[in-house]
Amino acid sequence: MAAMTRDLDGRSTRWDDHRAARRRELVNAARKAVHRSGPGVSMDEIAAAAGTSKSIVYRYFEDKAGLRLAVSSAVVADMHDALARAATEAPSPLAALRAMVRVYLEMIEHSPHVYWFVTRTSIAGVEPAEGPDARPGAVGTPDTPLSAYLDSVIELVAEPFAQVADVSTDAAAAWAAGAVGFVRGSGEWWLARREAGATTLDREELTEQVTLWLWKGPVGVLQGHGQPDDAHDPRPIPQETAGAAAGDHGSTENKR
Repeated sequence: MAAMTRDLDGRSTRWDDHRAARRRELVNAARKAVHRSGPGVSMDEIAAAAGTSKSIVYRYFEDKAGLRLAVSSAVVADMHDALARAATEAPSPLAALRAMVRVYLEMIEHSPHVYWFVTRTSIAGVEPAEGPDARPGAVGTPDTPLSAYLDSVIELVAEPFAQVADVSTDAAAAWAAGAVGFVRGSGEWWLARREAGATTLDREELTEQVTLWLWKGPVGVLQGHGQPDDAHDPRPIPQETAGAAAGDHGSTENKR
């Protein structure tokens, strides 16, 4: 009886291992198919890239949504690992921030189709939430792996900031959350315009600009004891600016 149980357990373990390995193969095939054909790739194309049939793919993934979820998990795990290595190998906090921005832009530029597939493609006809109430990972949205990825990156980005700014953990995390959103927004803006040939900004230029905008902003303020860089500017404030700062909105009112 004990021997039979061991045999059954052994077969079960081998089957689980085989199933996990086969799923990884199909996920890799799907990534390659998306990379070549775009985020709208069909299940037939994915199956062909895997050298199998669509019915076989459905043995391992319930539907295309399940496959996309698995692809998303794999992609964001790879991105997280690459960002973590970049931050760890950097010689300074500023270099760590720059390295993470560079790696992110390199990865989305290398395979924009896969990036859009993970972040924008609908699942089962449900588009990612948009509008003021949208948030990553919300119920009814297909971006839970992306939400988990963003949370993990916030932790990575907060570390170099916290090393140079004497702030609480929450303050560092709040800045990092904003930084991650800023980098993602800038990167997606650039990627879309790069694909359309609508920008001359290259990846290294954007890397440097985004890094300096992020770094000089909060760090400059904190190192100035809570005052922005221009707080001690001896130049006089223009009259119209001074009036607006004092709450004088007469000119605006007169234009209505």
